[in-house]
Amino acid sequence: MSDKSNLLNKCFFENKGKEQGFFYIAGVDEAGRGPLAGPIVASAVVLYSEVEGIDDSKKLTERKREELFDILMSGEHDIGISVIDNKKIDEIGIQLANICAMSEAVSRLKNKPDLLLVDGYEIKGFPCPAWKIVKGDQRSVSIGAASIIAKVTRDRIMKVFDKEYPGYGFAKHKGYGTKEHLLAIEKLGPSPIHRLSFAPFSQITGLLFPELK
Repeated sequence: MSDKSNLLNKCFFENKGKEQGFFYIAGVDEAGRGPLAGPIVASAVVLYSEVEGIDDSKKLTERKREELFDILMSGEHDIGISVIDNKKIDEIGIQLANICAMSEAVSRLKNKPDLLLVDGYEIKGFPCPAWKIVKGDQRSVSIGAASIIAKVTRDRIMKVFDKEYPGYGFAKHKGYGTKEHLLAIEKLGPSPIHRLSFAPFSQITGLLFPELK
């Protein structure tokens, strides 16, 4: 498939929205639902011009993600970002935290969108229509851009936490439940950024958190 054909495919939902009369279309995605530590980060992106190379952030190298992040954040595009920390996740649950993060990211756009393209989730309560796009970060250039913004923002946060809480390897695994991470938890116990409400946490560490039951 040529680059031009690939771009047309990834603009399918944006073009469909415009055909239906929508003008200001934002892609919405998140990063960090699954980790045992750190925040969940959501982003909403309205692209004003073509950006070459956008794809699902997980398919890109770290170097390419960083490069595209800088291009997207150059000021040419409308971008909203929201960060919900682990304490709030423990308080309200990851599903509600995800909804809150996405809604907040949308609210931080400079202009109010009239259509949202949301990666994989049917979320009610947005101030405008929202289309659920399965595997949207691979199929929509706007959602792909949002996935890059959310992923790079979260990775940078976890690198800062790695320096603040050494020994856990946050810069490497970004809080996901890798073997290295689980061994560090066994040795050091939970850090202030761990999500103590996650069911596997007490099981894998052998620690008890009765107040969370």
